Amino acid sequence: MSLAAAAAARATSASPMIRHLRFGLAAAPRNLLHTAATIPSLSRATIGRPSPAFTAPAVVDGQFKDVSLSDYKGKYVVLFFYPMDFTFVCPTEIIAFSERSAEFTALNAQVLACSTDTKFSHLAWTQQERKKGGLGDMKIPLLADVTKKIAHDYGVLIEEGPDAGVALRGTFIIDPNGALRIAHVNDLPIGRNVSEYVRLLEALHAHAEHGEVCPANWAKGGKTMKADPAGSKEFFNQPS
Repeated sequence: MSLAAAAAARATSASPMIRHLRFGLAAAPRNLLHTAATIPSLSRATIGRPSPAFTAPAVVDGQFKDVSLSDYKGKYVVLFFYPMDFTFVCPTEIIAFSERSAEFTALNAQVLACSTDTKFSHLAWTQQERKKGGLGDMKIPLLADVTKKIAHDYGVLIEEGPDAGVALRGTFIIDPNGALRIAHVNDLPIGRNVSEYVRLLEALHAHAEHGEVCPANWAKGGKTMKADPAGSKEFFNQPS
């Protein structure tokens, strides 16, 4: 048997749990990550409807504090779920959101990170150096959804399989009136682009201010369009 054939045989015979590199190192076969039929639909979190309310313990500025969605009435809220503390893709995302918190604040938005870990785990992770995989100082709250109710209500809780009990990488933008406006869900291995959520907030502001809609690839300063047959022609007739 050739070396290549021997290696392939070993990989095939390896335990699924050994082959399954969790939370972002490599994608496992779909049936090893989770079964799509067991992931709940967005039964409570529905675009255009009031977002599911929540209150949860959190780590805020290095201290324990209860955080509620209602605390941020009058602001946009960017609520993002991640699978688990002390993992791999997760700290890159959380740090990226935290380091750009001033941009979100300028857009009248509060970013909230949430996982099903405990507040004690969150705190310990913030006390670990970033060069060792820790979070370091955080500029955003870390919510501890230990009951898993928030993840369930937002439709991102994995309920069966080897990843049962953790949340998919769901990201939700809630408007100042508490309505859900944006809902994105990534599979476990795929990290998010924070710039996209800044762009989406800018688009929501543009729509709220001007009443016009944002076409494909819209970015701040770009042209919006009137959402009616006659008015839209102004946009479509622009020089390419």
